[in-house]
Amino acid sequence: PGPFLLGSFPATLPQTCSIVWEQRVDQHGRVYYVDHVEKRTTWDRPEPLPPSWERRVDNMGRIYYVDHFTRTTTWQRPTLESVRNYEQWQLQRSQLQGAMQQFNQRFIYGFDPLGPLPHGWEKRTDSNGRVYFVNHNTRITQWEDPRSQGQLNEKPLPEGWEMRFTVDGIPYFVDHNRRTTTYIDPRTGKDNGPQIAYVRDFKAKVHYFRFWCQQLAMPQHIKITVSRKTLFEDSFQQIMSFSPQDLRRRLWVIFPGEEGLDYGGVAREWFFLLSHEVLNPMYCLFEYAGKDNYCLQINPASYINPDHLKYFRFIGRFIAMALFHGKFIDTGFSLPFYKRILNKPVGLKDLESVDPEFYNSLIWVKENDIEECGLEMFFSVDKEILGEIKSHDLKPNGSNILVTEENKEEYIRLVAEWRLSRGVEEQTQAFFEGFNEILPQQYLQYFDAKELEVLLCGMQEIDLNDWQRHTIYRHYTRTSRQIVWFWQFVKEIDNEKRMRLLQFVTGTCRLPVGGFADLMGSNGPQKFCIEKVGKENWLPRSHTCFNRLDLPPYKNYEQLKEKLLFAIEETEGFGQE
Repeated sequence: PGPFLLGSFPATLPQTCSIVWEQRVDQHGRVYYVDHVEKRTTWDRPEPLPPSWERRVDNMGRIYYVDHFTRTTTWQRPTLESVRNYEQWQLQRSQLQGAMQQFNQRFIYGFDPLGPLPHGWEKRTDSNGRVYFVNHNTRITQWEDPRSQGQLNEKPLPEGWEMRFTVDGIPYFVDHNRRTTTYIDPRTGKDNGPQIAYVRDFKAKVHYFRFWCQQLAMPQHIKITVSRKTLFEDSFQQIMSFSPQDLRRRLWVIFPGEEGLDYGGVAREWFFLLSHEVLNPMYCLFEYAGKDNYCLQINPASYINPDHLKYFRFIGRFIAMALFHGKFIDTGFSLPFYKRILNKPVGLKDLESVDPEFYNSLIWVKENDIEECGLEMFFSVDKEILGEIKSHDLKPNGSNILVTEENKEEYIRLVAEWRLSRGVEEQTQAFFEGFNEILPQQYLQYFDAKELEVLLCGMQEIDLNDWQRHTIYRHYTRTSRQIVWFWQFVKEIDNEKRMRLLQFVTGTCRLPVGGFADLMGSNGPQKFCIEKVGKENWLPRSHTCFNRLDLPPYKNYEQLKEKLLFAIEETEGFGQE
């Protein structure tokens, strides 16, 4: 028992030899608790330390806690819940690593991108997540990867080329002449990137990608505080102020004035809302790919904003963060742009998805004798930017080189490349500078363009049978009349309202690859849940971090329909939890 404390307090309050708590009541009748050792108060009733934990004080008077079971210490006071969550996280992590080891044995070859370490060397990670290397032969350590050091002493790179290293020490090469990057060494033709065998199973690719992201992830979390009114600028300042390593930590997003605690749901909404802002064609950074194609591509007129390259670097970071943290964005890019993210070449066939009329005209040129038709074309094209028409040569002196049957294949190739790039090389380079700071493009190489779109944007159509099949209930059953009415309501509304209902409950209208079966919550997989909470005059509430809808026990279908429509159409923001 602890030392005697003047005043009365319930015997059930925790006491140890080093701490004494007292229960008090303030002038408004509210109960609070006083810790006379730490000299602090709290509204929450204090809990005893979990088993095997001990509270200690260091020589500077700071309080810390010892876990005698794992022989670790922490500054944070542990609770039964925090210990239970940590044990659950460890279990899930070990299960994931075990699954990934089986996956690697089955699908992946050349697991380490640079191959095995030299004899006597070992790769380790320090407490800050930085990788270093130990030479057991000489008993020294170093930051540099011994497998990449020798490349520094080889013959010089061609003019305009530069060698850089990813966060994992993998060398890649920048061609400043063409403003492109590659893992292929221009001196030897050797590909230094991670060599991964083709995998047909998309879900297996996603699991493997998530495993790599987990390896790149940094410990702890960062706070991102943004206002809804100035979302774009606030997010730009926050994201560009952090280092790339910090942006791989767990995100804790805060909307000032809202009480939401971010266990994943607030971050999901932030990604969704910000993507709608940064990719908005009204900002002139992106434009629609065609009249009837609402996919986005970089706008060649973005230079009217003098800071446009800074914004493209920011957007590159943001899109890479969405992929890295497994969040969805509101709208998608054109398929050729996804191919550029994947570092895959684009050509004539890619035009079909962007500009079918232009594609068909080039196919006609390819399949017909242009000399017989009397067509007079040159190796130049006209482009209109902000109402001004300019001529662009497809090759040096192209405006004076006539297209013939003999050289029309070259013309078709060059004009297709121009239509897919159209003078946005600087913007594209800035985008990928930001992107590769967070997530090296090579980690995506086993996806194709359509798979990358699903990975980034989620699924659009909502399968009602899948939704019902993977929904769970608390204090309701499948046959409860409120549940029957709920599914009747979902079947009656159109797909747009269904997506808004999904966004109201989960924070996003996008679904993961496996549909509702793969919905994620704050602590891992979390199915869509409907819980009986409140009174019939209450509005529905949602807990986006747990994919849970609090549905009051309404008396009739019309009342349920009215309340749900109001909730999904009129509400914005977060409340507690």
